[in-house]
Amino acid sequence: MAINNSSLTLHGNPVEVAGSSLKVGDTLPKFVLSGGDLKDIKSDDFNGKIIILSVVPSVDTPTCQVQTRKFNEKVNSLGDRVQLLCVSRDLPFALSRFCGAEGLTNVQTASDYKYRTFGKAYGVDMENAGLLCRAVFVADTNGKLVHLEYVDEVSAEPNYDAALGAVNNLL
Repeated sequence: MAINNSSLTLHGNPVEVAGSSLKVGDTLPKFVLSGGDLKDIKSDDFNGKIIILSVVPSVDTPTCQVQTRKFNEKVNSLGDRVQLLCVSRDLPFALSRFCGAEGLTNVQTASDYKYRTFGKAYGVDMENAGLLCRAVFVADTNGKLVHLEYVDEVSAEPNYDAALGAVNNLL
């Protein structure tokens, strides 16, 4: 099932996205992603934490880099009750390399390159491009979705204030 294909664009061109869109109040779908050490990162690893899933097409593009830097900076003051996870289909090594080179220490990176199940489960799979579209999900300590944003123009930045406002309401 595709999510509102008619409104998602990349540089103004329509983009087809596979998967079911989520809505506030849903429980986050379980996931298994790959970390920089190629070990599995599971959704259950974050039980009891407020989680921000910052989904980007590729950390090798300027907007994705800005999004990762900004969320890394913003969560610095939120404490250890909040976990920021940057998800893309980049190889785990590329994600780790970028964060290491940038000195980003408040973000954990995870890749959907191996299992390719996250994209469809979260409604962010740009199948034809082999990438994930830009989105932000915030869930409470029980995994209940309290905020989401599927960014209509994939090359645009998300609304950081809305996502962080949802986190602050949980703290």
